[in-house]
Amino acid sequence: MTETSLQTGTPRRGDVLELDIEKAAFEGRCIAHVGDFVVFVDGAVPGDRVNATVLRKKKQFAEARVEEVLEASPYRVEPACAHFGVCGGCKWQHMSYEQQLHWKRTHVTDAFERIGDFTDPPVQETLPSVTPFFYRNKMEFSFGEMRWLLPDELGTVNRDAELFALGLHVPKRYDRILHIDECHLQSPESNRILNATRDFFSRHGIPAFSTRTHEGDLRHLVIREGKHSGERMVYLVTSRRMEDIMPEYTALLRHEEFAVSTLVQGVTTRRSTVAIGEEDIVHFGDGTIRETLGRNVFRISPTSFFQTNTLQAERLYALAASAAELSADDVVWDLYCGTGTISLFLARDVRHVLGVELNEGAIRDAEKNAADNAIDNTTFICADIVDAITSDTLRDAPAPDVIITDPPRAGMHAKVVDAIGRSGVRRLVYVSCNPATSARDCALLREHGYIVEAISPVDMFPHTYHIECVIRLRKENAE
Repeated sequence: MTETSLQTGTPRRGDVLELDIEKAAFEGRCIAHVGDFVVFVDGAVPGDRVNATVLRKKKQFAEARVEEVLEASPYRVEPACAHFGVCGGCKWQHMSYEQQLHWKRTHVTDAFERIGDFTDPPVQETLPSVTPFFYRNKMEFSFGEMRWLLPDELGTVNRDAELFALGLHVPKRYDRILHIDECHLQSPESNRILNATRDFFSRHGIPAFSTRTHEGDLRHLVIREGKHSGERMVYLVTSRRMEDIMPEYTALLRHEEFAVSTLVQGVTTRRSTVAIGEEDIVHFGDGTIRETLGRNVFRISPTSFFQTNTLQAERLYALAASAAELSADDVVWDLYCGTGTISLFLARDVRHVLGVELNEGAIRDAEKNAADNAIDNTTFICADIVDAITSDTLRDAPAPDVIITDPPRAGMHAKVVDAIGRSGVRRLVYVSCNPATSARDCALLREHGYIVEAISPVDMFPHTYHIECVIRLRKENAE
């Protein structure tokens, strides 16, 4: 540190600090201290001693980046991916998987203690992913005209190559694309598709879409696959039909090494960078792939929502079913039901499931999924959850014996929490993708007489700081 910052005990921007890394913070960073001053450090592992450069200084904390590991933590491992540290997609790949599970459980416990004011919350051990690598059934890549060059590439890449990229956005730089040669979250076949697609369009001089000029043809490459079925979809989003080049690209993807079941081209003239076409053209296959989840088979279209980690989603849903303590005569309300995956997972074990979801397309998919699986004891309603549960929308619906709620990261609206609290339902299962908002909501439910009986963290996204939970609640003195 500089002399001034040494005297004050407060680091300044540009200081290089020798730090002992104490613990992992929720957003993938780690925590160290300079006296009583908190420093959030990128690139560290708890137990490391490092030299770190201060990048930003705030009133109550500083943000720093590891420059040198002086003493490596026993929990530090060699990252599997050559792109680690630049891509930003797997912030914890340099930490042993056992430690990742430990810190995810710790973050859940901390959220319920600090935000929910729960004493000794009943947090179970984190359920590990079936596999920590190659678990994703969907990856979305972007084309771009501004390639992010690594230090060893500077001066070695010609200008034409620098103006064409296919990969992932560099963190905080949405105008720059990092070439990804091998992503360890997707299958080897998907990596071959990614590299072959980049080489094909680069060789043919097809330009990437520019977010500055809104010109160019290539926008996104989405690869989806069924982990159980083995079926694989390529969804190429472009600015025009490209009849001149698509037959040759289609012929390429028919090669056995890629194992592609269907190729769909999404064409859009919109300026937005969302990987959705205004028109979809099926070049071969039927434009969908199949995947099994529990006892059900789902048809997945290019833009359908489906749990990203199929194998772990089955374990998550099984935990939710166990927490609900279902019986054959139960009526279940599934709030924020999406495409009905949880509803249909439970339907064969209960009398009726009512799913409520705002997204009209998701409700159509849920109804189709029920029909395709010959499930006739489900009802799906397209409605805002707040409106549905606080108005007459559900007045004529059968009263629930158990409610399952699976809200987005923002958690449940306070009016939904209040309506659940006043519903009198005894059994409640909260499926959460955000410990902070679920802790807040559970604290509000406690005011309605609910007890948190168990919190089960489930690792759906290894090597990231994200964690899902299945929370079992029961209403006290319920008749």
